[in-house]
Amino acid sequence: MKDVKSLMSFETVHAPRAYVNASVRMHHVFTLEQRMKAALAAGWNVFQFPSEMLQGGDLLSDSGTTTLTAEQLAAMFLGDEAYGSNYGYFQLLNSFEQTFGIPLDEMEVFLFHQGRAAEHALFRFISRGGSNLVIPSNGHFDTTHANIEDSGMTAVNLFDHHLRQAEDYPFKGNMDVRALEVLLKKNAENIPMVFLTITNNTGGGQPVSLENIEQTRKICNRHDKPLFLDACRFAENAWFIQQREKKYSKMKISKIVHRMFSLCDGFTISLKKDGLSNMGGALVIRKNSRLLSKYKTLLNDIRDHQILVEGHPTYGGMSGRDIMVVAEGLKTVVQEQYLKSRVTQVERFGEYLRKLGIPVMAPFGGHAVYIDVDKFFAGTKMKKEDFGGISLTGLLLLKGVRLCELGAFAFGKYDPVKKTEHSPQNNFVRCAVPRNKYEIEDLFYVADCIKELYERKKNIPKAIPVYGRDLSLRHFKARFRLE
Repeated sequence: MKDVKSLMSFETVHAPRAYVNASVRMHHVFTLEQRMKAALAAGWNVFQFPSEMLQGGDLLSDSGTTTLTAEQLAAMFLGDEAYGSNYGYFQLLNSFEQTFGIPLDEMEVFLFHQGRAAEHALFRFISRGGSNLVIPSNGHFDTTHANIEDSGMTAVNLFDHHLRQAEDYPFKGNMDVRALEVLLKKNAENIPMVFLTITNNTGGGQPVSLENIEQTRKICNRHDKPLFLDACRFAENAWFIQQREKKYSKMKISKIVHRMFSLCDGFTISLKKDGLSNMGGALVIRKNSRLLSKYKTLLNDIRDHQILVEGHPTYGGMSGRDIMVVAEGLKTVVQEQYLKSRVTQVERFGEYLRKLGIPVMAPFGGHAVYIDVDKFFAGTKMKKEDFGGISLTGLLLLKGVRLCELGAFAFGKYDPVKKTEHSPQNNFVRCAVPRNKYEIEDLFYVADCIKELYERKKNIPKAIPVYGRDLSLRHFKARFRLE
């Protein structure tokens, strides 16, 4: 471990607020030795590393890590913890109608404690529509993919070809509509729905153009297929449509959002992202969705499931306080002042990383900056199956910084018979920026730490899985040694 410690023996240009004002933010300032001990105990798995030691910046996820606004904190006090038909439920329904532009009498809203629970409910019942079913998407995220496959279906990603080819293409998150058309012509009877993720988290956090949503809708119409959105970061996606799609440059964000959702049969959403909440999720299905012509009992089936696993439909696994926070958050997230501040901060962080020479995905998405792991280790002996992204994220823990590997390990798959790895198309480390939490100097500190490791990349050790290599959702559970 001496070599690993030597990799981290550097000072950065910027100091995070947690170090400057540790008595306020943390109870204790941790040493390199203490973090090393914790990293070894966690098997170098960032999900298992104690968050209190992350005084340099916790950029593991933007999900549920939002710092609430004053308006949201005030709304919490109006939370009604009644078991059924609480006050906040009706406020939330009104926020849904105003934010997404779907009249209340035209949609069925199912509340869940978070987005993956909503996905689980949807795919559980969709899978009963036949065998060998396929759900195509512009990019399924990890738990979405896992929920589809756990239901016995196959998740297919149709990334736009610009994702890896064009440096500054504005909408790299788009669906490959040509590939979708081919897939539907070839296998329409086995495709119950099409899923479109906005923004495309698996595809580098990149946005989807409104033109692409419209094209996808037209293809679905031709083949009589419902279109659903994974809408976790819908407001950030709307911002990019306004900023990068000339046709909508003068349209208000709220109107762009309404147009986006007018094109779908329904959506799942983790309200822990653009709901600006620490907890919450939902599944929304239009009552005239073509999905219901095939799955005639779907709405009742999901309602029963919701009651069994989440409680009464009017709280759906959330406290009354959570519901009020979401109801208020949905009003804030479509405000242009908020979105400009949010997206600009991520952009400044990304530009600083690029200035330092770090190979990052550009243009930058709204919630995160993605490091290209293959380019990061170019010129070294590190191979994709050596999981350099795991090593990078593991070593950064020693500086009190946490990022997330979303590449060769998180989206790869191990064949225990052939003892080989199947690697995904994309190999990223994600720097996800929590909403309303950090100042830009905090993010610059994270960037400085990454730069120091980039300069020493030839000395970064491989990450060898010692547990969990062949498990599903392995990145949450695996353990490694660095050598």
